[in-house]
Amino acid sequence: MKLLLPFLQLFRRQWLMMTLGLLLSLLTLIAGIGLLSLSGWFLSATAVAGLAGVGMNYFTPAGGVRMFSIMRTASRYGDRVLTHEATFRILTELRCWAWKSLLPLSERNLSGMRRGDLLNRLVADIDTLDHLYLRLLTPLASYALMLLLLFAFVGWFDVHLALLLCGGLLLAAIVLPSLFYQLGKMPGRQLIEQRQHYRVRLLEWLSGQAELTLFAAAADARKTLAQVEQHWLNSQQRMATISGLSQGLLILFHGCLVLLMLWYAASGVGSAVPPGPLLALMVFCVLSSFELMMPLAGAFQQLSATMLAARRVADITEQTPDISFPAVSLGKAANGELLISDLSFSYPQASQPVLQQLSLKIAAGSKVALLGKTGCGKSTLLSLITRQWQSQHGTIQLAGKTLESYDEQSLRASMTVVSQRVALLSATLRDNLQLALPEKVSDERLSQVLQQVGLANLLEDQGLNAWIGEGGRQLSGGEQRRIGVARALLRDAPLLLLDEPTEGLDRRTEQEILRLLLAHAQGKTLLMISHRLTGMAQMDAIHLLEDGQIVASGSHGQLLSHTPAYARLYQQLRD
Repeated sequence: MKLLLPFLQLFRRQWLMMTLGLLLSLLTLIAGIGLLSLSGWFLSATAVAGLAGVGMNYFTPAGGVRMFSIMRTASRYGDRVLTHEATFRILTELRCWAWKSLLPLSERNLSGMRRGDLLNRLVADIDTLDHLYLRLLTPLASYALMLLLLFAFVGWFDVHLALLLCGGLLLAAIVLPSLFYQLGKMPGRQLIEQRQHYRVRLLEWLSGQAELTLFAAAADARKTLAQVEQHWLNSQQRMATISGLSQGLLILFHGCLVLLMLWYAASGVGSAVPPGPLLALMVFCVLSSFELMMPLAGAFQQLSATMLAARRVADITEQTPDISFPAVSLGKAANGELLISDLSFSYPQASQPVLQQLSLKIAAGSKVALLGKTGCGKSTLLSLITRQWQSQHGTIQLAGKTLESYDEQSLRASMTVVSQRVALLSATLRDNLQLALPEKVSDERLSQVLQQVGLANLLEDQGLNAWIGEGGRQLSGGEQRRIGVARALLRDAPLLLLDEPTEGLDRRTEQEILRLLLAHAQGKTLLMISHRLTGMAQMDAIHLLEDGQIVASGSHGQLLSHTPAYARLYQQLRD
């Protein structure tokens, strides 16, 4: 249970609504037990009075029945509204807390974690934690308070019967939850694990449709996904079986308690011998207590799944960021000069280093290209410059200061990154452009940039209010890439980093995008990594990277003349 403490502490932010929900839940139980008990006594007393031919005040108990009926309806409605509203607010707090804990984590912290698994932890696992309040805290607190009230009520008539009823309910609260927890422990864990496994495979299947179709593997992948789904459904069926068994055990225990109360109350209730209508009151009171016992099965049956979900979320939120930033702000870098000295880097559990004592100086305002085959370390170098990873040896300086001396906000403001993957949100066109800037930009400026990158057609109809869909599904690949360029044009950072910005584009689009980026880079420092040679003639320097080391450097003309490998590559791409 110690694992749940960090999550329970977040609940304090919604303590008022949670307390009101608890009080309404308790009021619902009081009204339900009061309604059934009073109705049983009223009917019995009416029958006895009719048989004895004596008068009776029918109006007071009838008014009490109506009062409890109305109170139960109103309190039940209020209970549902407040407890669910509190739950939604708690889930919002949990998601914000988990996201804030995730943001500082580096690539090293999240290495080995699939995107589908991470998504499942942030969505489904946090959703599972709603059991803490709805099915655990509120029912147990209501159970404890109602137990005290029942003892006071029944004890007013007969202390021995109060001890029997409340002792039986207390025994149920001790024995049954432990039994239900053991019954649901393994199925609950399997349910969480199978759900996570299914979501990961589903996301991979959806995102890999192009590759699966290309290699004629779509049918096999869909068959595998169906098998994983069937395992998940089997886990749900086992949990449903456990739920039915738990309900059956609960009904059996409650039935035994009713028989015991009937047996002992038949000999008299307090000083009333024979008990008369009070016998019906006691029996109906214990009958109505079943509503009090019902949450015991669901609360502890789901406890193992809740704890596993909490553990999976805590695996993210309890991590210490591998990369830390100073608290003192340096402000945006004065220029984009980069100085890389003896840089070495290896990925965790990798047998060979990716970069080996790499040294490179990029003067402020210059345009430099870094070329090499896939896997030679180009993207890794950009990840080190942006501090997604931390090198094991060597230093990187920006404008004469080490990257470690920059706070995160200043470092991000000092560079603009354009990659081959453009992240687009399910929002308006304006929101997706504004994402690149910390401050608001006028619609006129946004429209101007869109026209500049050749996306004037997107301004038709709804204009900047156009909804582009999840991941930019309303746009073509070229349009998505142009939005990434538009974001870069909106930023005024001294360092411009291009990571394969034209990968997968046709020659004409590639040249247009490079022309825009090179024009924007006037007066800025530009570092572009690529395995293509488009735009190399406009570069001040070109460096060839191989096995984590620079093997050749020079201008486009120099490399064509003195580096056969570069000349052959240039000729192949021209042909």
